[in-house]
Amino acid sequence: MNGKTDIHPDATLEVLLAKGGRSNRRANLAKMHELCRKHHETGSREFSLPVIGRLAEAEGIMKGRALYNAQSADYRTLIEIWAAYAGPPVPKPPKPLASHQYLMRIEDPAIRSIMQAIIAERDRLKAQINVLKANTQVTVDRRPLGATVAYAPGSQSVTVLAMTAQLTPSEREALEKAVSANYLEERGLREGSHGEIINERGRPVFEVGFARAIRKVLGN
Repeated sequence: MNGKTDIHPDATLEVLLAKGGRSNRRANLAKMHELCRKHHETGSREFSLPVIGRLAEAEGIMKGRALYNAQSADYRTLIEIWAAYAGPPVPKPPKPLASHQYLMRIEDPAIRSIMQAIIAERDRLKAQINVLKANTQVTVDRRPLGATVAYAPGSQSVTVLAMTAQLTPSEREALEKAVSANYLEERGLREGSHGEIINERGRPVFEVGFARAIRKVLGN
């Protein structure tokens, strides 16, 4: 049952006793009812089975663990109606943190404020460390940019690095300039129809396919 009820437990006891049964059961129900009454008169709203079970065992009514048996349904009904009649338990105040208790011992408000800020910063850093601890496994991909992974049956994967990925920016620029028409013209050279580099006399400086090979390396 949740919340408070105006139904008095006496009425519930009468219904339970009217079910009949062994005299020992009826007597124990009456004792349990009286125990709950006295517990209620103390001002307590705690009628959980563990609490009432300990009290019942101390009074010699029954073993506390027996309240959880199927045969003890009537006892549980009686305890539940008392719990509803008493109302929900008063929530317990939160236990002050040790750091808060320490701060309250500092009389100077300025120093207390400084210490409070230091403790807050410490707690923030501890939270960040805990996050880092939860992610201790970090995978670092050290493959060069442009690399691909090749898989062969029955063997480990192999990282394949494209030719262009092996070039530094300055190396790429140098190769691009080497087959540039303007660059060749400034030096009295030109590219032949088959990719060879020819000087002013028509003689090959670099053989057939030279310019084409460089462009393939560059990925052009």
